[in-house]
Amino acid sequence: MILSKVINKNTKREQVMKKTNVSIVTLAIFMTTFMTAIEGTIVSTAMPTIVSDLDGLEIMNWVVAIFLLITAVSTPLYGKLADSIGCKPVFLFGIALFVIGSSLCGLAQNMVELILFRVIQGLGSGAVQPVAITIIADLYKLEKRAKMLGLNSGFWGVAAVIAPLLGGFIVQHLSWHWVFYINVPIGIIAFLLVVFFLKEPEHSSKSKLDLKGTFYLIVFLLSLMVFLQELGTSNNWLLMIVLVLLIISSVIIFFKVEKSAQDPIMPLNILKSKEFTIINLITLLISGVVIGFEFYIPTWMQGINGTNASLAGFAVTPSSLMWIVGSFLIGWMLAKWGIKLTYDYMLIILILADLVLILVPIYTPFWVFCIVAAFNGTAFGAITTASQVRSQVLVGKDEIGVATSFNTLMKYLGQTMMVSIYGITFNTIIAQHLKNHPNLNQGMMNKIVSAQKALSLPQKLVPQLRQVLFSSLKGVYVVSLIVIVISLIMNQFYQNHKLKQNNA
Repeated sequence: MILSKVINKNTKREQVMKKTNVSIVTLAIFMTTFMTAIEGTIVSTAMPTIVSDLDGLEIMNWVVAIFLLITAVSTPLYGKLADSIGCKPVFLFGIALFVIGSSLCGLAQNMVELILFRVIQGLGSGAVQPVAITIIADLYKLEKRAKMLGLNSGFWGVAAVIAPLLGGFIVQHLSWHWVFYINVPIGIIAFLLVVFFLKEPEHSSKSKLDLKGTFYLIVFLLSLMVFLQELGTSNNWLLMIVLVLLIISSVIIFFKVEKSAQDPIMPLNILKSKEFTIINLITLLISGVVIGFEFYIPTWMQGINGTNASLAGFAVTPSSLMWIVGSFLIGWMLAKWGIKLTYDYMLIILILADLVLILVPIYTPFWVFCIVAAFNGTAFGAITTASQVRSQVLVGKDEIGVATSFNTLMKYLGQTMMVSIYGITFNTIIAQHLKNHPNLNQGMMNKIVSAQKALSLPQKLVPQLRQVLFSSLKGVYVVSLIVIVISLIMNQFYQNHKLKQNNA
């Protein structure tokens, strides 16, 4: 009887899905993937110009951090919601929210508005990315699914190459507002294609959403971000004490909620494995190193080298390209060296690349950064892919989905927290230097990060301003070095295994 119901349900689903225009819906998915993928690099390319226009150097890290935070905590919720009501309504909601958020970001008149509108954009991104993958799984049988998922992932690489050129062109010939407006036509076309060409059966699943856990996780991360932001600039000790108490209490309540949650956003039982915990903590830290490199290098290029916006973004393009190479080689690395030695070698590469950024003189040729980016990208790609593989191997077959979601969550949380830490380091060093240079001010710092706006500054002050910016960027990469070394130390507690068939 039960088997008959399952067969009937699957037959009905196949009949409904046959009405879907697979090619057109796949095109819509690729468009949304490109739309969300391009957002990271293109915003980083445009950030120096945005900062100069909106006078927000002190809080520019929030533009990235809040987007990552909201995307991170909303992704698992949307995944469960898609199981309950279907992928199509959730996907459409995510696209619509992302388009609305992009439009509002383009209209922002100050940094606070831009940060608030990025929250809306992040809520849309949190739905689009995971549900797109789920729809591909529904549309294609197993033998073809891997190829389509590979093509979908390929759009991240395409976006990484196109974004710097597109971002630079937009900033130089239009305005930074169009960095966000460009999502609107893409999103609207994808939305309409999904509305008319994706057919989906009714869903009757009743997955429980971990709203309490999500709420306390957001409270914890926002409190931590505000605390870090205020740490170097605020003298309000009452506020700092309140934030510390809020951080501690939200963590305690979060763990209590997760223990009793039916379907927790962060399942604590899988953390019983020491190896699983270590590898995901390293993932959290190294994901933060990734965002530090990709976010601040365009600022270095424009603010110190005086490179135009179009070329500045290309300094990190080799990282994106070599990321694919690192991902491709990881199977061979794991088979030859095992997970521990692979991590050791890749982390040493990151340490050496980071040391180059710390030790180079203030005027360093563009090609040096491209080489550093290439080595970084190879290591980033290898570590990220290895963490996914190993996380899945360390748990039972029935927990692979949970382990994958947890690994993804760690990436986003690592980027969110490290962006805040980089921000406090960056701003504190600038504030200290400005105290020692009374002829310089924050308004000038807002302009020096943009090659175009720097032309309006008194030219005799430009070398001093660049030296201040140079010192603050070095501080960011000193923090990165510390994080990579901590990761290397943590990796020494890991038991080495070579990849043999189903083991990593």
